[in-house]
Amino acid sequence: MALPPQFLDEIRTRLTLSSVIGRTVKLIKAGREYKACCPFHKEKSPSFFVNDEKGFYHCFSCGAHGDVFAYEMQTAGLSFREAVDKLAAQAGLEVPRETPQAREEARRRADLYDVIEAACRFFEAQLRMPVGKEGLAYLRRRGLSDATIAQFRLGWAPPAPHGALGPLRAALTREGITDDQIVEAGLLKRRDDGGLYDYFRDRVLFPITDRRGRVIAFGGRILTDAQPKYLNSPDTSLFHKGSVLYGLAQAREAASKSGEIVVTEGYMDVIALARAGFPQAVAPLGTALTETQIEELWKLADEPTLCFDGDTAGQRAAARAAERALAILRPGKSLRFALIPGGQDPDDLIRESGPQAMRDVLDQSRPLLDVLWTQAVDGRNLDTPERRAALEADLDSLTQRIADRTVQTHYRSAVRDRLYQFFRAQRSGGGGGRPQDGGGFTNTGKFGGGKFGKGGKFGGNRGGWQPALPQPPLPHQSERASEVLRHRILLATLIAHPALVDAVGERLGLLEYPDARLDKLREGVLMVLGREPALDSEGLVNQLRANGLSEEIDSLLNSDVFAHARFAWPDADLETVRRGWENAFDMTRRKDLKADGSRIVERIAADPTEEACEVLRAFKEDQHRVDDDD
Repeated sequence: MALPPQFLDEIRTRLTLSSVIGRTVKLIKAGREYKACCPFHKEKSPSFFVNDEKGFYHCFSCGAHGDVFAYEMQTAGLSFREAVDKLAAQAGLEVPRETPQAREEARRRADLYDVIEAACRFFEAQLRMPVGKEGLAYLRRRGLSDATIAQFRLGWAPPAPHGALGPLRAALTREGITDDQIVEAGLLKRRDDGGLYDYFRDRVLFPITDRRGRVIAFGGRILTDAQPKYLNSPDTSLFHKGSVLYGLAQAREAASKSGEIVVTEGYMDVIALARAGFPQAVAPLGTALTETQIEELWKLADEPTLCFDGDTAGQRAAARAAERALAILRPGKSLRFALIPGGQDPDDLIRESGPQAMRDVLDQSRPLLDVLWTQAVDGRNLDTPERRAALEADLDSLTQRIADRTVQTHYRSAVRDRLYQFFRAQRSGGGGGRPQDGGGFTNTGKFGGGKFGKGGKFGGNRGGWQPALPQPPLPHQSERASEVLRHRILLATLIAHPALVDAVGERLGLLEYPDARLDKLREGVLMVLGREPALDSEGLVNQLRANGLSEEIDSLLNSDVFAHARFAWPDADLETVRRGWENAFDMTRRKDLKADGSRIVERIAADPTEEACEVLRAFKEDQHRVDDDD
């Protein structure tokens, strides 16, 4: 049978072309597209391009071209129906059976599009008639020209006397459309007594289209004080409010060119933005943004910008949207947030200050993490350890909602870094330097005396550690001394930057420390941070000293370890520190494996047993894993 076009569209909606092709082909981001070496012929330079927004691939060398179904047919040798079956299963959809009911459903849906299109033409015409003068005057007051009204197909739903045949029902009936069809389209409602009445009355109407530009529903605004102020069509077989975005059909082309999509709160905001030169604007339909809508936005831009009023209600709405997105965040896909000052909406701002003011607001948008952090911290009393612990628990609870493990790891690291900086600034009176009280660690090595964490040469009242000398070259040392130094660097880095513990703690625990005192200190550090992962370096050192590790701490931190690890200096940003630590760890791990390999070979030479050979095989697998990680 001929499969319903809407079913094929649903597969295309649920499965982006790049996600399907990317399972077997290594795709590289190239602006709004992806590129790769063509899977249909051999080549060294990429000439194969994938466009998610348009839904096709094309090779500029061999000419291969098609959509997601064609790709499966060409690469797997499938028929069209087999390709549909395979992709439908991946999308979690059941392929419609070839039944009379399925054919009838397809026909009914096609008829519904015709019914709603006829209604849209009726509403447009009513706006230009005397009955629609109130609605037209309202749109004129909002600054809309005839061209804009026509572009967005705005209309007017005339009043319908109670009990009388409504104007819309009468007009559609004259076109041969039945009451049942009008009801199914969401344009007529049944009263308790069985009578029918026009669903939209005395309202300015905003047609809502699907992503292909077909009208599937309406949003109506009443001009009196009656409630509800805004009324959307009820859900139908064509329209599901949580899956549709107002203005999407108009915004798709502009978003494809600019790589930007702006989400605002209302119909008039979308229209105002389009008039002001921002055609890449859309809006949810009077409800909070849903996960389905966010996924739709990600097909157009990696980081859509959500625009809210800057008042308290707008900030709360931004925080709710940020929290809703957490579960579906993935690498490269997030949200940004722009807050308009003064409690204005985009329409107000543009009319009062012009398009450039709106551009400035969008350019100052903030990442999702900023919104979560602000909502968690602002106005919160954090004057006790328990309250600070509650803040940390709240933020940890938010990051745990992120399903993607890679994104979650980076969020947890970023949150711990912010907590560390925030609590440090609080304890130092808001100055952002090191705390002024407590012991900290001393450093009497090559960088001279003074306290790390107090007011000495590298102290907090200078806003961070400022070593006086450049990093010296690594001197020639014995292999044993180099090994100890590498292990010292890894441990000292974590002590200086405890916020790294989630990212590096497990790997640090895997190493075999060559020095008993270092090993004892390593165990102490991991134990303390396992209980209190939010400790800053000063708090960690104090805990270690309280646990009887003062001698080990002094031995480590009074050495010249930081002279050979510039990345580990306490004023370095956390990402730089993490990269430096991982490079040092990889070097240490390779050296350890090399030494292990030598010992294993010596053992086999002395006693070539099956057990020894099994140890060698296990060692080689471990070595391959380390090489692959590089």
